[in-house]
Amino acid sequence: MESLGDILKRLQLQISSGAADYPADWLAAVEEEAKEPVCPVCRDLGWVRHEVGLDHPDFGRAFPCVCRRERGAADRLERLRRFSNMGSLAKVSLEAITAAGPSAEARARFEAALDAARAYADDPRGCFMLVGGSGTGKTHLAAGMANRLMERGEAVFFTFVPDLLDHLRATYGPDAEVSYDELFEQVKTVPVLVLDDLGRHSTTPWAEEKVYQVLNHRYLNDLPTIVTSSIALDRLDPRLQQRLLDPRTSRVMDLGAAASAGGQRVGAVPHEMLKHMTFETFESAGRADEPEQRETLEAALAMSSAFARDPHGWLVLVGDSGCGKTHLAVAVANTQLERGEEVFFAFVPDLLDHLRYTFSPDSRVTYDELFDRVKQTPLLVLDDLGSETSTAWANEKLYQIVVHRHNARLPTIITTRAIPTGSHDPVASRLNDPRLVVVMPITAPDYRQLGARPQRKRAASAG
Repeated sequence: MESLGDILKRLQLQISSGAADYPADWLAAVEEEAKEPVCPVCRDLGWVRHEVGLDHPDFGRAFPCVCRRERGAADRLERLRRFSNMGSLAKVSLEAITAAGPSAEARARFEAALDAARAYADDPRGCFMLVGGSGTGKTHLAAGMANRLMERGEAVFFTFVPDLLDHLRATYGPDAEVSYDELFEQVKTVPVLVLDDLGRHSTTPWAEEKVYQVLNHRYLNDLPTIVTSSIALDRLDPRLQQRLLDPRTSRVMDLGAAASAGGQRVGAVPHEMLKHMTFETFESAGRADEPEQRETLEAALAMSSAFARDPHGWLVLVGDSGCGKTHLAVAVANTQLERGEEVFFAFVPDLLDHLRYTFSPDSRVTYDELFDRVKQTPLLVLDDLGSETSTAWANEKLYQIVVHRHNARLPTIITTRAIPTGSHDPVASRLNDPRLVVVMPITAPDYRQLGARPQRKRAASAG
């Protein structure tokens, strides 16, 4: 593969001739050494000058030779790919990409992004941005879009943002293959630019200024630009936010948050729970021997089903371990995810561990990003509230989450073994607010307790 310097040197003739609008055959300048016989017209230079008088506007200008226009579509596509800097990503096809993810929510997000990517590749206008955690498929979608555009004859340049900035810095060196102006102009004006992993570069004033200059130029000239980023958009330079998030010219597709160290995305309902904990598998009789116990299970099932159909306010499921609280909460989440809605599910002790981990230098997500997701998500499920270690820090975080969602009246499901009752407990005050919160006690015994009712086929274990 040719180096970036060789590619741009071959383009210098066009740049110097003022061909800023990229005529149809400009990419012929990046082909490798020709293997066919030397063209008798241009002697394989690829460019010719018209013999005109000094006063003619075409005097001294270079034009593509007819030999370039005669090359077939396959040859042109190969040259486009050679210029694109795609490497192994040149094999990625939008047609071959299928929705994937660790949860129904992740798959729904990816499916929506894939549909939007295909539409953009068919009609590239403005900025198309893919955001989400590492491993959510952003780069593959961007590469698939780039390849489809090249198949349609569009010139595309694909670059990893930190690498681009390294190349720009290198142009200041005495041994640079290409000048700074050549490279910078090329990136700003290429017909379609793909910037992969924006925000992962070093945030020096120089780097921020270069990235802004590129995106600002493309924004003002309405040049198609595809951007991927794994950081929260509000962490970007405010000037970049103005250019990238302009609703008149941009579309942003969110693929969701990054996975945790164990591979499960933070906030995703574990697959096995989604598989087994549904309304259909919930036994409303449970192991209840007393009519009152069965009545609480039936009432909890009816209330949870109604909440799943139209989630408003808060639903608090209260009962001992194994009575079915978590099963019903996950069943509600299942219903919402099947509708394509966003759900954040968290076992409270694990959530606090994740929040603590965000302070680690190895964390791929910041504390603010994760905390804001928990506070703002359309539906939050807090499983086993009260089982966490009761430290001042943990109490403060839970208080902030509860107060924010209570004030904003955001749909929330909480499972707990007991409602706090302290008169001065601010969390207890919110959980006991009848204007917003429905408390459903379940008095049935533990589903998982061994021995009873062996003849009954039990549902999947419930929390």
